[in-house]
Amino acid sequence: MSQTRKYIRHIIFDADTPASKRFDVVLLWAILLSVLVVMLDSVQHIVDNYGGLLRLFEWIFTVVFTVEYILRIWTTEKPLKYITSFYGLVDLVSVLPTYISLVLVGSQYLVVIRTLRLLRVFRILKLVSFLKEAGLLLGALKESRYKLTVFMGTVLALDIIIGTLMYMIEGPEHGFNSIPHSIYWAIVTMTTVGYGDIAPQTVLGQTLASIVMLLGYTIIAVPTGIVSATLVGQGEEQGLIAKTCPKCSQEGHAEDAKFCKHCGSAMIS
Repeated sequence: MSQTRKYIRHIIFDADTPASKRFDVVLLWAILLSVLVVMLDSVQHIVDNYGGLLRLFEWIFTVVFTVEYILRIWTTEKPLKYITSFYGLVDLVSVLPTYISLVLVGSQYLVVIRTLRLLRVFRILKLVSFLKEAGLLLGALKESRYKLTVFMGTVLALDIIIGTLMYMIEGPEHGFNSIPHSIYWAIVTMTTVGYGDIAPQTVLGQTLASIVMLLGYTIIAVPTGIVSATLVGQGEEQGLIAKTCPKCSQEGHAEDAKFCKHCGSAMIS
C-alpha cells in the first residue's frame, strides 16, 4: 500500500489523530445537515419556495458521500470485506436513494438511512463503554437467534390458530372479513398494541380475546428473558479502542493487540 493510500486510510477509518477526528466531525455534521435537508424537502411550503436549493444541497451531499465511499474502498486492502461489513452496507445504502430518485420519484427520502452513520460518534468520542455494551448486545442477539427464531415461529403459529378461531366465531358480519384479516387482529391483540379497528362482538369472541390479551403479556417477556440470560452469561471484552484493521477494516481491538482478531493481519500503529 502506497504512503498516500495509508495516509488517507488512516484519516477516514481511524479516530486517533487530529486529522482523522476533524474528518469524522465534519462527516457527522454533513450527515446531520443532509438528513435535515431531506426532512425540509417534505414540507410543502418550504419546497414551494426553496425546492431547487434543497435539491442542489442534497446532490452536493450525495456526491461528497459517494467520493468518501469510493475512497474507503480504494484505501482498504480487502475492499469486499468493507463493502459487505455493516458500516460498508450503510455507507452504500446512504448514497443510493438520491440516484434512484432519478427514476423513482420520492425515493430520495430514504436517505434518512444516513442517520445510522451517526453510530460512528461512539468511536470518534472514544466512548469505550458504549462500544463494549453495543458489542455485548449484538453478541447476545446473535447467540440467541435460534431460540428467538423458534419463539417467533411458535407465536406465529398461535396467531394463525387464534385468528382462524376468531374468524369462525365472529365472521364477516362482525368485521372479521377473512382469516388473514383475523390473524392481523390476533397479532395486534397479542402484542398489546390494540388498534381497535376491529373487535369481537360475541361473548365467545370476547372471551377468546381476553385470553389472547393475557397471553400477550406473558409472551412479551419471553424474548427479553432469552436475551438477558445470554447477556448474563457473556464475559465483557476489555480495552476496546477506535482503531481499525488495515486489512479488513474491523474495529474494536485491544490497545496492545499485535494482530487483528477478525482476519489475523498485523496491526499497524
